[in-house]
Amino acid sequence: MKQTNYHLFDFMDFDPTLQRDEALWKAYAPTKIVERDGDIVVTIPYQRQKNQEDMAPDTDAEQLSYDLVIRAYEPHIIRLFTTMTDDKMTDNDDMLLMAPEVKRKPLRYVGCDIIATDGTKLATINLSEPCLDPWSDLLPAPQPAPFITFYPDGDTTKPIALSDDHFSPPRYDALPLGFCSVCCDPVAAPKYERATISFKCEADEHFVGTGERFRKMDLSGQTFQLKNQDGQGVNNRRCYKNIPFYLSSRMYGVFFHTSDYCKLSLADHSSRSVQFLCDHATLDVFLLGGQTPEEILKEYRMLTGFPAMPPLWSFGIWMSRMTYFSADEVQDICNRLRKEHYPCDVIHLDTGWFRTDWLCEWKFNPERFPDPKAFISRLIDQGFKVSLWQLPYVARGAEQLEEAKKNHYISLTSHLSPLTSETSSSNFSTLDYAGTIDFTYPKATEWYKYNLLKPLLDMGVKCIKTDFGENIHMDHQYHASTPERLNNIYALLYQKAAYEVTREVTGDGIIWARAGWAGCQRYPLHWGGDSESSWAGLAGSLKGGLHLGLSGFAFWSHDVPGFHSTPDFMNSPLDEQVYVRWTQFGVFTSHMRYHGTCKREPWHYPKIAPIIKRWWKLRYRLIPYIIEQSELACKSGLPIVQALLIHHPNDRQVWHIDDEYYFGNEFLVCPVMKADHHRDIYLPEGQWVNFLTGERMEGGRWYYNVEVPLDQMPIFVRPDTQIKMYPHDVDSTDDMNLSESTYIKITHDYKGIEL
Repeated sequence: MKQTNYHLFDFMDFDPTLQRDEALWKAYAPTKIVERDGDIVVTIPYQRQKNQEDMAPDTDAEQLSYDLVIRAYEPHIIRLFTTMTDDKMTDNDDMLLMAPEVKRKPLRYVGCDIIATDGTKLATINLSEPCLDPWSDLLPAPQPAPFITFYPDGDTTKPIALSDDHFSPPRYDALPLGFCSVCCDPVAAPKYERATISFKCEADEHFVGTGERFRKMDLSGQTFQLKNQDGQGVNNRRCYKNIPFYLSSRMYGVFFHTSDYCKLSLADHSSRSVQFLCDHATLDVFLLGGQTPEEILKEYRMLTGFPAMPPLWSFGIWMSRMTYFSADEVQDICNRLRKEHYPCDVIHLDTGWFRTDWLCEWKFNPERFPDPKAFISRLIDQGFKVSLWQLPYVARGAEQLEEAKKNHYISLTSHLSPLTSETSSSNFSTLDYAGTIDFTYPKATEWYKYNLLKPLLDMGVKCIKTDFGENIHMDHQYHASTPERLNNIYALLYQKAAYEVTREVTGDGIIWARAGWAGCQRYPLHWGGDSESSWAGLAGSLKGGLHLGLSGFAFWSHDVPGFHSTPDFMNSPLDEQVYVRWTQFGVFTSHMRYHGTCKREPWHYPKIAPIIKRWWKLRYRLIPYIIEQSELACKSGLPIVQALLIHHPNDRQVWHIDDEYYFGNEFLVCPVMKADHHRDIYLPEGQWVNFLTGERMEGGRWYYNVEVPLDQMPIFVRPDTQIKMYPHDVDSTDDMNLSESTYIKITHDYKGIEL
């Protein structure tokens, strides 16, 4: 048991034996405050602490001073920047894509307040001495601290204050600002690493976001490592998509602008503080104000980019499994989909279209796909778009390996030893990848886009599945970054390249991506990874999707009905009830793809196939509504799958509900996630109408143990709502003329919709 339950070791990552030559530096009260080019620059001294468990100033060490830059932007954004390195503040990098509305607001320092030019108070710096009533000298006096409070939107009723959180002067639980230094060499200057910032929080404060978090809705009381890795499911602490952003129930958000490994404690190490630790000795923090979650999420997108609108066909059904192995197999499935009128738009080829399964060479197997261009053309004529799997690693045995090595298109081992071809095949259990495509090198990016992807897109392929990217070769060298600083942001560079060439060649901006970091929402779309085909996998998927939507992403999908089987990963049969319930849930998410380790086509399950077909047809009827809501999402802060708190932030119940959601702004969806055909339903205040049955129900209350037949799912709308729908059944979106869309009006006489 290695956890100590002490801040210095468990949060600040100090060696519990105190044997490492490292030092903690605590921020003291400011010594200088000046206005500079519209910013407020606060000089903060840092005092080294003795190398011991209880904090005490090492007065033999000279203080170090660093500037904290406070900058403001329209509409309600405050930026805090400080560095112990040579990093520079920038408004433009891979993560930041500031909207034109984000404009600098010059600041003035008046008395103890930081004031915008319109007179709004945005911060207060308290330099007064603490009030004392001397009685005992048993403990030392508290060390000085910077007491700075921020009001990003000018609302002084919801302060965001730096936290100097301690039980007693020697026993700290959070630092307002601090950093660490390490002496790796006795004769060299200390190396600065790890920087921390903390904010006060309230006892009843809730937190959401931080990426595709497979956790309950309120994240209070938890600490997260913001380090991308293969999630290997949707029910554990690992995370494909970490996003350094959280949203508070006090209506503010915080974006930590970094790609470094970092840690976020949301009232966990101390219930009085939110704490952030970055592995790099720079802090660049954006505080976002607003009156609603949507307003705050929009500001986050104004900093990091708005989602692009996916093409119409992408909102249809995608059919896949792991994997199809030949053109004949795919053609047979497509023919049956059309013959039996299962509406479908996309056929996805996963790992089996190469010469050897999993050996990604970006070329079709010439025996099993003898004429890929003609094969794709036939599918296009039937109304199918083709999506292809690949990944960002070049395998030993791949025909591109020597070219990639020679031109440094892939990462190289740190000791620069030659890569050898140890095997000529690759498969799921032995991933023998020689190197990661180095997207920090422009020539490698161009090679990936135009040598690997463009020939496929020229054949008629419409989408590239940008799988993996959560992990890179950590023992390799890259052109413009260390692997530690590249790993998190790698997904953004990778997906940007695939998205750009796809849009350039096909005209449709879309990828199908798994990993994520701040900014990836610009390149839709993302899916939830390798979920278990089970009730737990279904519930975990929705939790992840809700938190991702609260982290700036608009478009999100998942593998219906879960990716892998249990207990035999590849071979255990599906639970047909899970198949139906996951289908119903999938109809009401932004995108809908069937995928997994065994048969996913509905006709293999004849008992439930008629139910599946009816829900597929409903999906296509809803596409006009989905398009309408997607266009709104691309210019607002709204995701398509919305946590209830987005619409009801003052309802304390909804900060704990993670098994219901809004689908767009109009539908309240309650997926069934148990085998007993029952679930509890919470309806927010007001009247609600069951979309399928027309039943009217009163909100502001729970309905317990509601029975839901297998072919039904609780879906609610408000009275007088109008839902834009397509009036006819179609085989694909190619058959649609959206000008024929009509509105279903939820009037007093509404009796439901027939499935």
